[in-house]
Amino acid sequence: MTNRLLQMSGVVADLLYQVDAVPASGEEAIVTGFSITPGGGFNAMVAAKRAGMMVFYGGAIGSGPFAKTVREGLNTEGIPFLRPQDLARDQGCCTVMIEPEGERTFVASDGAEGHVTDEDLAQISFADFGWTLLSGYTLHYPGSRDALHRWLSADERIGKLIFDPSPIVASLPHEVVQAVMHRASWISANAREAAVLSGHSDPVAAARALAETRRDDGGAIVRVGEDGCILAQPGALHHIPPYRVQAVDTNGAGDTHVGSFIARLALGDTPNEAAAYANVAAALSTTQPGPATAPTDGAVANALNKKEAG
Repeated sequence: MTNRLLQMSGVVADLLYQVDAVPASGEEAIVTGFSITPGGGFNAMVAAKRAGMMVFYGGAIGSGPFAKTVREGLNTEGIPFLRPQDLARDQGCCTVMIEPEGERTFVASDGAEGHVTDEDLAQISFADFGWTLLSGYTLHYPGSRDALHRWLSADERIGKLIFDPSPIVASLPHEVVQAVMHRASWISANAREAAVLSGHSDPVAAARALAETRRDDGGAIVRVGEDGCILAQPGALHHIPPYRVQAVDTNGAGDTHVGSFIARLALGDTPNEAAAYANVAAALSTTQPGPATAPTDGAVANALNKKEAG
């Protein structure tokens, strides 16, 4: 059970546009490439699975062309989905504009994955999973927020909860943030998200503050891009150095970091070891285009061995 991850964050279809530059208002981008792939919560699941964890999808799958893309992606990766198909809605989608240096810009709209009821949650046996992943996106959607808030506020057992606040964290209702922060064992955020949650603009101070009240021997990870990440637990703070690569597409790197970190913790690594692994996995994921480009465990192990030898 400890090696089983339940992903509660929604999967969407990513519409990926390679652009020369993000256009100004009223202008048009010059597009050099286009593809459609599963994205959103899919990326972290793929990373955790490739790092050696059993992964299950607890979000919704709709009906329609975007849902077909998502369903095929989950089947290809061998990730079971636990809820019946939503026949009333297609999957949501996210337009991702990727600039030549790898930076990405999002415009998203929810679909079936943005709708969760109390009845939907009752279909899932949460006690069967050692780890649970939840993002701020899922708590942001009006069609899922209330049911998830009640779930987080109830006494039902939830496997070690990892909260990924996501870029829209500042728009989440205060009471919902308080509920998920109370239940979370680990917080995994980028520096901007950590600043919103903690009130500290300095990533070190933010990580320390976010780690103070974690449960189950948890803590906080603050990702600082090319500088690696800050790992904090009550009474301990570490800077985990980066793994240097030439990035071509940073889309999904944060998700790769989260999924890899969870998997390595579940497999028995110390938090420091898991964070070092996640840094390498996230870096390698940026060396090829696409959102779900998490490397295999063998590729990460090889990179870690080379790093130690150097």
